[in-house]
Amino acid sequence: MSEKVFNKLYEINVNDHIEKKNNLSYLSWTYAWSESKKCFPTLTYKIHLFGEKQLPYVYDENTGYMVFTEITIEGLTHSMWLPVMDNSNKAMKSKPYTYDTKYKKELVVESATMFDINKTIMRYLVKNLAMFGLGLYIYSGEDLPEEDKNKNVNKGTINLLVCEIEKYNGQAEKLKKGILAKYNVKDLSELTEIQANQAIDKLKTFKQKEDKNNAQ
Repeated sequence: MSEKVFNKLYEINVNDHIEKKNNLSYLSWTYAWSESKKCFPTLTYKIHLFGEKQLPYVYDENTGYMVFTEITIEGLTHSMWLPVMDNSNKAMKSKPYTYDTKYKKELVVESATMFDINKTIMRYLVKNLAMFGLGLYIYSGEDLPEEDKNKNVNKGTINLLVCEIEKYNGQAEKLKKGILAKYNVKDLSELTEIQANQAIDKLKTFKQKEDKNNAQ
């Protein structure tokens, strides 16, 4: 039964619902929950509560806040946990504190609020579902589920790729030929889904750098 659950959720392509922030990929919790519920209507989840006040976190003044979730599908239960972190993935505490990096000093980590704690709980409800297979390939640094890696690119992805290429105006044709040569294909439609997405990501990165340089 556990293998059946994992395979069914792992095979779902979640790419259209991935959000990216600070080079990290996130899956919308509303999508993750609805898709999992469609597949397994009896799915349940639990947020662990602690102490007399039944707070949804544990706290240590040295290490910060930690939240825990638990999901059960078809009698199988997996747990997941995560520290409450800011946008730079630094652990948040009850009071602001600073830290230094190689390039900057006195960077501030604000104190955590219940909004930050709630956001973390929902974020790791999604990661808890990944333990059952849904979107697990995101966390392994891949772009597509196993069964889709060698599939030809779909029309929607082709359109996205063409749009990114055309942003370069006079260089568009040269870029297109470069992509075709790199992947040894004669037409963009011959790319696999993962190849097309790789090309899109690279073009976006180059465009961002180009725009930044032009603005300076």
